[in-house]
Amino acid sequence: MTDPKPLRVAVLYGGKSSERDVSLASGKQVMQSLDPVRYRVTGYDLRDDLPRLVAEAPFIEVALIILHGRYGEDGTVQGLLELLGVPYQGSGVLGSALAMNKRLTKFMYRQAGLPVARDWTVSRGRTFSTEDLIVDLGFPLVIKPNQEGSSFGVTIVRDKGQLGEGLKKAFQLDEEVLVEEYLAGREITCGVLGNSELQALPLVEIIPSEQYDFFDYEAKYQEGASREICPAPVSPEVTRKAQEYGLRAHQVLGLRGYSRTDMIARGEDIFLLETNTIPGMTPTSLLPRAARAAGMDFGGLLDRLIELALEK
Repeated sequence: MTDPKPLRVAVLYGGKSSERDVSLASGKQVMQSLDPVRYRVTGYDLRDDLPRLVAEAPFIEVALIILHGRYGEDGTVQGLLELLGVPYQGSGVLGSALAMNKRLTKFMYRQAGLPVARDWTVSRGRTFSTEDLIVDLGFPLVIKPNQEGSSFGVTIVRDKGQLGEGLKKAFQLDEEVLVEEYLAGREITCGVLGNSELQALPLVEIIPSEQYDFFDYEAKYQEGASREICPAPVSPEVTRKAQEYGLRAHQVLGLRGYSRTDMIARGEDIFLLETNTIPGMTPTSLLPRAARAAGMDFGGLLDRLIELALEK
């Protein structure tokens, strides 16, 4: 009996978003970790290799999208792969686009009764009352671009004098900006795996070093800048509630395959921040860390994501 032929896998990485460097590192790690006996792997940096991907699509059996931010996590690449007839891991066009848009994500959370921070949406070129915003939300405030990842353009504003600079920084990246009340608490995250049958993974607590106001880009990716503890040392009630919220967020946004929802825990209360449809994918990233705590090593997680992609 002969062994089955290796599955032809395309790893899409790089791209042209602000998170390109993270995607390059993740994509290379994924390609190195896929079992060469089971898979024949070809990498495509979508900044440069898009024409080659289209030309070679008839020979690709499944794609792993390891792109973060715009032009990868927002439904654009998913739509391209749909047109090319290539199965891929994770959520489809609509779910990806919804989760990338923080304003629409929070609308969907609220519709489902999931707790979130109070916020204002500010659009470029539209006037608004700074005084009314401050009276409504108070200080500190969190300012963030509506459609960016990895905390790009995010500022914590502690007084009126910092507000203009925080808005300017966010508007450099997006036409719409969210201004939210600041929620002090413990940052936790819940990963979810599955299509029709969902599994909530163990929680991870993220503790940035003291020099960071929050889990920003440097705190995320600079070695030693943060501690990630899994399973998170929180109460059974917080664990149960956060996993329930992670599952509900995944469902209300219409996601598939996997996701990771970030939250703030204040005592027994939990508030949702956002849901990531293509979480970081190195062995030490948050979702792979949670999968490992559930008994699934990095290679096994990649195998599972490919299985879920082919279920479609």
